[in-house]
Amino acid sequence: MSSAVGELIRQLRLGKGWSQGKLAAELSGVSGFNMSREYISRQWESGRSEPSAFWLRHLATVLDCPLSMLEGDVKRREFLSHLAATSVAPVVASDLLAQGFSEVLHSTGPGVDEWEAKLLQYGTDYMSQGAADIQRRLAADLVVLQQQLDSPRMWAVAARLMTLFAKTYPGSDGNKAISWYSMAAEAADRSEDAEIRVWVRGRAAIALGYEGASLPVAQTFADQALAISERHSLGRLNALWGKAHAAVLRGDSRTGRQLIDAGRREFDRSYSEEQTSDYAVPWWRMNVFLSLLAARLGDEQLAVRAQQDARRDLPSQLPRFATHLDMHQGLMLARAGDRTGGIATARSALDALPPEKHSLTLRMLMSEVESQTSVRA
Repeated sequence: MSSAVGELIRQLRLGKGWSQGKLAAELSGVSGFNMSREYISRQWESGRSEPSAFWLRHLATVLDCPLSMLEGDVKRREFLSHLAATSVAPVVASDLLAQGFSEVLHSTGPGVDEWEAKLLQYGTDYMSQGAADIQRRLAADLVVLQQQLDSPRMWAVAARLMTLFAKTYPGSDGNKAISWYSMAAEAADRSEDAEIRVWVRGRAAIALGYEGASLPVAQTFADQALAISERHSLGRLNALWGKAHAAVLRGDSRTGRQLIDAGRREFDRSYSEEQTSDYAVPWWRMNVFLSLLAARLGDEQLAVRAQQDARRDLPSQLPRFATHLDMHQGLMLARAGDRTGGIATARSALDALPPEKHSLTLRMLMSEVESQTSVRA
């Protein structure tokens, strides 16, 4: 084993502020096999032995780096530059899970009731925790779940977890996120549940539309969701708002405003009482959607009103969404011609949020603010 790889593991561990014991505990947790501090110290970091392919994958997962970095002689500065670029789990997790889902293995594990309870917990955790933590946990759970896909209810759980996994995927490879949204839609179809089928596609549409990413795909997911069922649901609500964002970003303000009205009507029938779950759209969250949409339209009056309504009911334990609203103000300034002030406002809001709570969506929003050059017609 090259001593550079052992040094790389050590530098990554130190970069996260972890002891060798902490790294051992993390590896044991995600792998299901015991790893000791002594082994990490005497074998890997000393350069005496090389981690197997199994342990390399898990090292890549817990240390937040691509597997290729641990397999080759990579300079420390290259490794650190990668850490600066992304805070979410590595590419290897997606590749491993995609292969596992295609094989649909069978084994014992948690029952469907336990999985549904876990699903609800993820819905809450997503709203307040960082993308890296959520994705790491999801990767471990999806490896187990992919072996238990033997009923429509299990496919329904898988579809929603896969949708969340796509949402936390790094922006360095947007195609991976699209791939996971597509697989989630296929999984939803196997659930034989129209509401799940609509929700997965609607959630993908609003995620991509809000991020301003892959707009034709967002449009397709939205249209599919709306065609599956005319029954009022949160899936239709998400699909309408996703379609509205896609329209406005394409420059079709008229259609965007029509979809705002349709989204409001759907909200009146499908709103959520639950305030802190990704599976819910309460009043404050709808206004977060509307705030960004109005900023993109250049409608300051509508944006300000939506921001005020959102802040009034936004739960205090969800600071990331307050950051969204502040960054929307930065986008409005930039669109109105004050690009310097807009960027400063958005950057200040992002920097005030602890880095571990940053999301791909916020990074993409910052890029959108920085890209503004003039007000759209």
